[in-house]
Amino acid sequence: MTPRTRHSTFARFVALSTFGFVFFGLFTLTFAPRTSVRRDLRRFFQGTQTEFDVKRSILLNTKAENIRENSLKYTAEPHLAGTNKELAEWTRDQLQSFGWDAGIEEYEVYLNYPLDHALNLVDDNGKVIYEASLEEDVLKEDPTTGLRDRVPTFHGYSANGNVTAQFVYANYGEKGDYDLILEKTGDPDFFKGKIVITRYGGIFRGLKVKFAQDLGAKGVVIYSDPGDDSGITPENGYKTYPKGPARNPSSVQRGSVQFLSLGPGDPTTPGYPSKGAVERQDPSKYIPSIPSLPVSYRDILPILKELNGRGETFDGFEGGLEGVDYSIGPSKTSLNLYNSQDYKITPIYNVIASLTGSTYQNEAIVVGNHRDAWIAGGAADPNSGSAVLLELARVLGVLSKAGWTPTRTLTLASWDAEEYGLVGSTEWGEDHSKYISDNVLAYVNLDVAVSGSKFHSAGSPVLSALQRAVAKEIPHPSDNNTSLYDVWKKDSRAYIGNLGSGSDYTVFLDHLGVPSIDVGFSGGKGDPVYQYHSNYDSFHWMDNFVENAWEYHAAISKYVTLFAVSLSEREVVAFNVKEYALTLSKFLKAIQRKYVGASGHLSGLETESNEQKVLEKDNSGFDTSTAPWAESFDDVLKTAKEFVETAHKYDEYTSELQKDIIKDWPWYKYYKKLALLARIRVANRKLFHLEKLFLSSNGLQGREWFKHIVYAPGRYTGYAGEVFPGIVEALEDGDYENAIKWLSITKASLKSAKGLLK
Repeated sequence: MTPRTRHSTFARFVALSTFGFVFFGLFTLTFAPRTSVRRDLRRFFQGTQTEFDVKRSILLNTKAENIRENSLKYTAEPHLAGTNKELAEWTRDQLQSFGWDAGIEEYEVYLNYPLDHALNLVDDNGKVIYEASLEEDVLKEDPTTGLRDRVPTFHGYSANGNVTAQFVYANYGEKGDYDLILEKTGDPDFFKGKIVITRYGGIFRGLKVKFAQDLGAKGVVIYSDPGDDSGITPENGYKTYPKGPARNPSSVQRGSVQFLSLGPGDPTTPGYPSKGAVERQDPSKYIPSIPSLPVSYRDILPILKELNGRGETFDGFEGGLEGVDYSIGPSKTSLNLYNSQDYKITPIYNVIASLTGSTYQNEAIVVGNHRDAWIAGGAADPNSGSAVLLELARVLGVLSKAGWTPTRTLTLASWDAEEYGLVGSTEWGEDHSKYISDNVLAYVNLDVAVSGSKFHSAGSPVLSALQRAVAKEIPHPSDNNTSLYDVWKKDSRAYIGNLGSGSDYTVFLDHLGVPSIDVGFSGGKGDPVYQYHSNYDSFHWMDNFVENAWEYHAAISKYVTLFAVSLSEREVVAFNVKEYALTLSKFLKAIQRKYVGASGHLSGLETESNEQKVLEKDNSGFDTSTAPWAESFDDVLKTAKEFVETAHKYDEYTSELQKDIIKDWPWYKYYKKLALLARIRVANRKLFHLEKLFLSSNGLQGREWFKHIVYAPGRYTGYAGEVFPGIVEALEDGDYENAIKWLSITKASLKSAKGLLK
């Protein structure tokens, strides 16, 4: 072959090859597979696992036996707040072994620890005629009840004192109970200089002490009455723990007596974190100045019998103690209450772990549970949640090691010092307030994950639709052929309550405006009495009386894991703003009905005590027929209605965006994909900021730490939520000028929310 021929052959080869490559390229571009934005994002960021694969892995890999082992570890030794750093380190190490980036954050906080106490009946000569044991029985069946270093019975943040005085009985110690006694006795000094006995229930224990303190009492004793145990009592044929489901007679409910409705966290650093050489303030606004003690019903029985026939008795004041007539007193004999506490600044240990998100790294979902307990066990509170949190971390760690990455960052928190007053979570929230405000999409709270068989939930309305959707995907532990949602709906119509306070969601929702939920299984009909905050909330009690298969723990683990992942993975944030708007409108209409007549006239001020409504007519002489505060209700409701309409349209819009994210597009319409991503980014930021529009920078009157204008604990309840507290409290107080102010604030927030979504 001549050189010329060889050159021609090579040229033809190059020409044909070039044509082939061009043809192949054009053919590929013309007939390239159409792809969705979701498929593109997951190919680039998250590997090959589909949403179905992830959910299936969660449901199949969650193991009840793992949760049981976690619980056994957590309940084996005391872990009072600020103690047992080793357990915090073990938690961190476990999370790291599952593939999470985990560490410990310390804060220096003000806590008390018990030194000594006594409660004695004394006669006129000062002779002791009865000495309360202030101890819980050691049970041979229950190993942790006999630990040498078990925690004594005491109240967190109780004042030191040694007082001797006559004593009186004040039922649940609710404000309505105190008011009723003062009204019926006609004696404004009835409680002054006396020791008040109340029973647990109704409201947060710290407020029982506060109300007594405000009335001049010298001390408070709080006991657990078997009349509040839903009929699971020896009188009805039930044996007491450890032989049966009834309350052990020596059971004592420890707990904090901080004034929780005024503000949680370290009482010496309200509103800012307890770190380093921080300025400390006088804590007296937030904690009692009089001593208090918790006691068992066995210990209180001889003391209450001293009140029989002395003073009046009232309907609703009766309990379940045999031989006690529940007279209010005062007593003839005196009671000596001695309480000695060691107060100090001490470190606490929050464990924080995270899996960094892929597409939206700066958007985070936080799942939290507190680790500290009043006693060695705490199998329900908090360690049912602690055990579940570790299993959640393990299951998602398995997915992560297999190549899955969450779309949004997932953060886990094991809080310390929750029991004293939500201290660990509050200090962390105050410390990282800017990060949380800018980045945290939602907070999921696990506290008492399991103490019975009935599912309960409370939370922000924007998350309600997702809560119900997730519940439909979880088999109920009692029947795998029935969903959690089906049983929940049958039990309570899938009711989702309002959040107040009493657990670690408080700083997220009430202070920083982060949508939150709190879920778990609590006591249902026929369930054993929950041995709350006593030595008998133990692994033995949980394993033998609540559930020995640990399937309820597994179910709540699946629920929380799936909820967090569903919120993380959905490209358009899974908030239902119409439900939020409808809920706010419903709240406002209920307040109007309660305080204003159908014509806009004042119908009366209603307050509730023991679920009995008392109507107090307005005798101020104020002409309410044209009251500006009454008239402005209609204006606020009109704005709320407009917000509902806008929210409905916005839900439709975000629903269409979510449909478009899974729609297949040809390659040459890449610009539409980019435009869609931009619209989703804008829509998500609007959803992210919605809840924060209902924060007031000045906070509620008299309790400025609480910033949310819709949700806060009731000022007289501590636990239970009050909706639109600024409006309600102003109307309760007859402060019409203040009512107008809060109605105006509410209208402005509703208008801002409507404007944001438009």
